[in-house]
Amino acid sequence: MLVLLPPSEGKANPGEGAPLALRSLSLPGLADAREAVLAELVDLCSGDEEKAREVLGLSERLRGEVAKNAGLPTAGARPAGEIYTGVLYDALGLAGLDAAARRRAADSLLVFSGLWGAVRVTDRIPSYRCSMGVKLPGLGALAGHWRAPMAEVLPEAAGDGLVLDLRSSAYAAAWKPKGEVAGRTATVRVLHAPTRKVVSHFNKATKGRMVRSLLTAGAAPKDPAELVEVLRELGYVVEAEAPAKAGKPWSLDVLVEEIH
Repeated sequence: MLVLLPPSEGKANPGEGAPLALRSLSLPGLADAREAVLAELVDLCSGDEEKAREVLGLSERLRGEVAKNAGLPTAGARPAGEIYTGVLYDALGLAGLDAAARRRAADSLLVFSGLWGAVRVTDRIPSYRCSMGVKLPGLGALAGHWRAPMAEVLPEAAGDGLVLDLRSSAYAAAWKPKGEVAGRTATVRVLHAPTRKVVSHFNKATKGRMVRSLLTAGAAPKDPAELVEVLRELGYVVEAEAPAKAGKPWSLDVLVEEIH
């Protein structure tokens, strides 16, 4: 099983420590594309601060993120699972998993990123600010920059098992499973059952708890149909819609009664 996650805007400060070793990150086929984004981001943030804030879409309150980006090559790095914070990652609670579940997380979780493309939770990265919606002056829109290298690398990373896609639309634009891989991909919405509406906070929290449930249970569904069965056994209310055509992803709705 491969689980595709969005990153979080909020990130922990890794403090002092060994800096990023870019070529040591997982998915080495993305290395050249990573180097290109990192080089332009550092260059941008080492120059005109106001221009950098505008390009990155940063408010006055986040002005300090520009200097942080400028120092990325020498900044301390920590495992991505410790860097990403926020609602989904709080609910996922990687630090509180037992050893077996942590091993499963290391093998199955892939976090998408405007800067790194995609990383494993064990990959050591510094704290940064660069969303997938950014359009860098030289490289252009990051989703477009990542599309070709992702198309080369991600099908192999997906292997022959289930792909559980929990990304937001901005990050999904960087890689869309196609063909046979798409046929064993499941996308998930979390809906407030009484209103049938998506609400951002509990959408993220429920996705985090759902992944944690799968990891702690040692579940290994092989395809979307098995995933539906497993989630129901774990206590989730799931409505599933199989694709009308082969080579298209499944759509799953997870229904929750309370917003929390």
